[in-house]
Amino acid sequence: MLAKENVAKLNKYDVKKVITACPHCFNTFRHEYPQYGGRFEVYHHSEYLAKLVSDGRLKPQTESDRTITFHDPCYLGRQNGVYDAPRTLVKISSRQTPVELKRSREKSFCCGGGGGMSFVEEPPEQRVNQERAREILETGADTVAVGCPFCMTMLEDGINARKGSRDVRVMDVSELLWEASQPRAVKQLTT
Repeated sequence: MLAKENVAKLNKYDVKKVITACPHCFNTFRHEYPQYGGRFEVYHHSEYLAKLVSDGRLKPQTESDRTITFHDPCYLGRQNGVYDAPRTLVKISSRQTPVELKRSREKSFCCGGGGGMSFVEEPPEQRVNQERAREILETGADTVAVGCPFCMTMLEDGINARKGSRDVRVMDVSELLWEASQPRAVKQLTT
């Protein structure tokens, strides 16, 4: 019922494009809403931002000295096959290819169901966020790029529990691009 109402509202306003930062919403809009009459282009924000850079409409100006790894969200990667756009944003933002995790792309290790296991009781010694944080820290990266708000929360918790004295940041790919698009003076104020 809610999907039908949402589609009716979007169609009423003649929406042509839907852009979302949430891979789960991306999946829903792309694969489920068409059966209720939703006829619009659907983009994950990493795809849309990468296109804006490619088209010259966004122009990153600064390079980062960060060592970045990208965590593939389950609903973006395995469920929808979007692997390259977020990596493109990492590369554009830092001028370096991201350090690949051993389990990445179609073999990525994520919660697998959305929501960062928020609604599931995990055994304390087998928590997804702790295991993934361990893998991330093994890369030596000082920044973890994500493309999902649930993954951000999950990985912030995991990294904070395991990082020790290391300074490791979890950032959305859009934050990395925004940072790379700012003049140095503004960039220094935000870090």
